Amino acid sequence: MARMLLAGFMAVLPLAGNVAAQETYPTRAVTLVSPYPPGGAADLTARPLAPALEKALKQPVIVVNRTGAGGAVGTQFVSQAPADGYTLIITVFSICTIPEADQVAGRKPRFTRDQFVPIGRINADPLLLIVHPSTPWKTVKALVSDVKKRPNDVLFVSAGPYTVAHMGMEIFQQTAGIKFRHLPTTGGGPAMTAIVGGHAFVSALSTGAVTPQAKAGKLRILANTGGNRLPAFPDLPTLKELGYDMEVYLWVGLFARKEVPAHALDVIRKAVKEAAADSQFTNASMKMQMPPAYLDAAAFQKFWDKDCEMLAGAIRRIPQPK
Repeated sequence: MARMLLAGFMAVLPLAGNVAAQETYPTRAVTLVSPYPPGGAADLTARPLAPALEKALKQPVIVVNRTGAGGAVGTQFVSQAPADGYTLIITVFSICTIPEADQVAGRKPRFTRDQFVPIGRINADPLLLIVHPSTPWKTVKALVSDVKKRPNDVLFVSAGPYTVAHMGMEIFQQTAGIKFRHLPTTGGGPAMTAIVGGHAFVSALSTGAVTPQAKAGKLRILANTGGNRLPAFPDLPTLKELGYDMEVYLWVGLFARKEVPAHALDVIRKAVKEAAADSQFTNASMKMQMPPAYLDAAAFQKFWDKDCEMLAGAIRRIPQPK
């Protein structure tokens, strides 16, 4: 009898060892995929976040840029990566817009939202509605009034189809009942060059990108697209307080494959929360004028659901080419 009990105990030992090994996370480097080129919001957030995340996880965190197709290439890559918690994505709201744009265009989506679970929102900055300083528009009211008189005449520039600049302007048009003409470019840098150079007259770009140009007198800011006024521009109204019922943010968040084991997700979420509060990260973020606006997984899920629903509705209302 004793021999049988001992044999049974010895048989269970390997299983217990396997469970313990499975629950140890992380044991090696974690890859943080940014689906955008260096210099964008996702990359600028990832670079200072990675060392803070390394301290929390006690493992190397490597930032890898997998770019292409407006963020679709890198996002699709993570959606197909092993669901072990060692490949995460740090991205912007394209994780909402790309699947919807694919569907509206009649294409098979390259990935879907339900392939991912949110880990945490790191920051969320409103856009700044800007015009070229040569234009006569000093207020949003003046801009809207003029554009209503000549639909499809005034040119706005974006960083490309379904980017945050494009969606910010589309939602503004839909809310205000006006129609601009769209000049898509290949990124935030070219979009800024176009409006500063007078090749387009209106845009909605990130706070960090706009601020130095506005201070140099190369742009005029009319409003921000957030829910509150910005400390850096206390006299600048929000579109919402001007009567336009809209909020658009350039947010950056971390996501994992939904199949990642619960114990690994728990470790990642705690580490991201700790990293987002790290003084070196917060100082770097403030210098880039991208202050942290952390939301934990549960709060981020609610924000993400609401934001994606709003963006999807706006995309469906954009006239499609025939």
